[in-house]
Amino acid sequence: MGLSEIDRKLLQRCLDHKPDAWEDFVDRFLGLVIHVINHTAQARSIVPAPADVEDMAEEVFLAIISDDFAVLCHFRGESSLATYLTVVARRVVVREMLKRRSASAISSLSDHGQHPVDTRQQCEERISNREEVEKLLQKLDQPEAEVVRLYHLEGKSYREISAEVGMSENSIGPTLSRARAKMRRSVSGSNTPDEASFGG
Repeated sequence: MGLSEIDRKLLQRCLDHKPDAWEDFVDRFLGLVIHVINHTAQARSIVPAPADVEDMAEEVFLAIISDDFAVLCHFRGESSLATYLTVVARRVVVREMLKRRSASAISSLSDHGQHPVDTRQQCEERISNREEVEKLLQKLDQPEAEVVRLYHLEGKSYREISAEVGMSENSIGPTLSRARAKMRRSVSGSNTPDEASFGG
């Protein structure tokens, strides 16, 4: 099955940076991405927490928008867009699962005193990141800025944010993705402050 007309138009709108194109893209393929996450986790006998699923979905969409939609630019239309995105999503999800497993192992070592952590440096980096977040929040509209503030600065869960801002819990992840996309575009360079603050 090749590229459908509806996906061809959606793809072009994203590449042309048309208004609401990215939001429509996320709405269309969020379910697919979540399915890939759950299927990949099941194949590895992993039971991810809902927050982990949301975080990994966010990483997939961040990978798609990075470098001015480079992933979409490389799509040749020889398959359906869903098939192509499934491959992309699986690659990102596997990478994230490996990263989380490594982080968990390092954390376990640290807890037992075998791998000391420079807590002072971590605190300094967190303060620096917080300052960058505050600056970047000024570039966002409500309620995106509020969602980012609650998640990154106050450490609240998706459920707590949902209750506070009156937004459905399933919308928090995509909202964060859109906000991060805007913040990425607001700065220049490949190693931007927002990537350090929001890389997850």
